[in-house]
Amino acid sequence: MKEDFLHYLWRYQLFDVSSLKTTNNQPLSIIRSGLHNEDSGPDFLNARIYLEGQMWVGNVEIHIRSSDWYYHQHENDENYDAVLLHVVWQHDVEVFMKNNKPIPTLELRHFVNDSIVKNYQRLQGRSPQWIPCDTQIDKIDSFVMNNWLERLYIERLERKSIDVKEQLKKTDNDWEAVLFLLLSKNFGLNKNGEAFLDMASSIPFSVVRKESCHEERLYALFFGQAGFLEEEIEVSYHQKLKEEYKYLKHKHQLKPIPKKLFQFFRMRPSNFPTIRLAQLSALYTKNRSLFADLMACKQVEDFYKLFAIELADFWKTHYTFTKESKTSHKKLTTSFVDLLIINTIIPLKFSYQKSLGKLNEEELIELLKKVRPEKNSIVEKFKSLKLEVEDAFTTQALLELKNNYCAKKRCLQCAIGNQLIRN
Repeated sequence: MKEDFLHYLWRYQLFDVSSLKTTNNQPLSIIRSGLHNEDSGPDFLNARIYLEGQMWVGNVEIHIRSSDWYYHQHENDENYDAVLLHVVWQHDVEVFMKNNKPIPTLELRHFVNDSIVKNYQRLQGRSPQWIPCDTQIDKIDSFVMNNWLERLYIERLERKSIDVKEQLKKTDNDWEAVLFLLLSKNFGLNKNGEAFLDMASSIPFSVVRKESCHEERLYALFFGQAGFLEEEIEVSYHQKLKEEYKYLKHKHQLKPIPKKLFQFFRMRPSNFPTIRLAQLSALYTKNRSLFADLMACKQVEDFYKLFAIELADFWKTHYTFTKESKTSHKKLTTSFVDLLIINTIIPLKFSYQKSLGKLNEEELIELLKKVRPEKNSIVEKFKSLKLEVEDAFTTQALLELKNNYCAKKRCLQCAIGNQLIRN
């Protein structure tokens, strides 16, 4: 038995309230369970109970055993002077107020249905499980599941908006600069994301704005700041960018990051950091009002059009500066753009709309429902549990469910866990 389960039972009154009695056999009625207190002090504040023929208003403290009152030294804490009811699972010792009168105590175990306790213990069992409800999740009512997935996704966006706020602070509330930072990080994917973010952070976005109208300068700026123009390579294109970057570096007082931060090992050539840098350069060369255009997009196809880019001719026959390859245009694939929509654009839209007081959660959810589902081990495992996964909205919500609820066994805060416990 855990105390948070007792909090759950008391908060939602999941016990027989029709015949409650205290440990000294006094009839008890709960008018209001009180406000759950997440800070220090009694567990529930401003509760209302009917006891000894009159109404009482005060606080409720909850423990596994009555003796925990003394174990936690509440008798010495004035914050507990207004406790009017002690709710425990097991009454093992009398607890007294400062006037030496016993605190009215409710021994909850006598009033809770055994099935609720067994359902909770089944979810919290110690046997190894991928998620606590892995044998039951496919039985959850579709209405409950769909509503819970929406809430999970909004929670995920709220959490991601914290990073957006941090970036806004660093950029003096420049939304275009924040887009550049977040896009750069996602262009680097998992392996090179931090290196790309370091590169983008090393360039004031005002510089990107100034140089974006010159294709070669922007390529030189990004490759130079990423450290790829520091070495001597006998390739005319590399030498041309190097010379251009030398001028830009002096003009804007720039300092490149080390090239060694970027990884090539065990990567597909299409994901090489050199190719992703070239694509990022081409994107900002093509569109100088990228943030405004992205915020205005309402259909997935509109995003695909915005990200339809053409690389400089050199990169059509190269994956690196030194090795020539077969000709390929190396355009951004729809699957890559989908990742940008999921991880950058919609979280940024959420934060931007919220800042304007024009948040449209339904629009963002509907947009994500038109994006193909992600492919990863967590999603595949949920599929094996007979869940339907048809779009990126569902995959994002399931990732939130697994990482922030199932992995932490937060069944009491989960709509799925709640239904299983109450059934």
